[in-house]
Amino acid sequence: MRIHVTRKIPRRALDRLLATGWDIFVGPEEIPSRSRLLWGVGGAVGLLTLLTEKIDAEVMDRCPDLRVISQCATGLDNVDVAEANRRKIPVCNTPGVLTETCADFTLALMLALSRRLLEGDRLLRQGQFQGWGPLMLLGPDLHGATLGLLGMGNIARAVARRAEGFGMRVIYWSRSEQPGGVRCLELQDLLSQADVVSLHLPLSEQTRHLINEQRLAQMKPGALLINTSRGPVVDEAALARALHHGHIGGAALDVFEDEPAVHPDILACPNALLTPHIASASLATRERMALLAVDNLIAVLRGESPAHQVNL
Repeated sequence: MRIHVTRKIPRRALDRLLATGWDIFVGPEEIPSRSRLLWGVGGAVGLLTLLTEKIDAEVMDRCPDLRVISQCATGLDNVDVAEANRRKIPVCNTPGVLTETCADFTLALMLALSRRLLEGDRLLRQGQFQGWGPLMLLGPDLHGATLGLLGMGNIARAVARRAEGFGMRVIYWSRSEQPGGVRCLELQDLLSQADVVSLHLPLSEQTRHLINEQRLAQMKPGALLINTSRGPVVDEAALARALHHGHIGGAALDVFEDEPAVHPDILACPNALLTPHIASASLATRERMALLAVDNLIAVLRGESPAHQVNL
């Protein structure tokens, strides 16, 4: 059986796949071009994919005997699941294993943004530090502040636990009320109350540009915005204007609207902290994600039930 892995994955996971004795084709470390992807998938019965590759009808046409699409990620907005359903192809993902690591990273962004760590680092490296001053690089405290979570899935709940440990008040907005002691508010009420707004939403037609000019104007003056979910949830041009005019105190973005490109006006904002989609980038987590993706793929091809299947 021929298996196509769209990009290089951690060695331990690849070794587990190679141990099957199947014909394994592994793509490059960098994002493959569309033409290279279409060439590589030809004849595959199994695809192990990442968020950076669009898996649509054109790709599926290249492998008419395709029996499984195993995504090495939780999100599936790059996979045409409806088309996979039509062709009766199971689609699997890797939820859960990245929850705690992504929550850690979200708190890291909050701390770095609120305490202006990037600006301090820049000031020192540019030789502008002239000694301690009582008004230098002042930022808001997290303890006593209100954290507003948009979405209340596993990662958001893990962020809430950490935030409560920092002495923050936590509120959230979600389409469905979640159990527990965290208060659920209407979106406009949350935006007007939160000192920090953190996004934990899947990408859909309902969430695309949810954070737009109108929503940004509803935010508390000086509030901070964190996005570790999906880039297109935020209208980057509108965010850049809000940052430039000072209504938003700062933004930390790990994902971008047209990734890997970043809106030039966002790049020009000194109060924007930008990271290259690394919320789950710990050694242990990336290995666990790849191992689970491999296990899902092997299970389907052996006629077994995978740990995580999202369709059919």
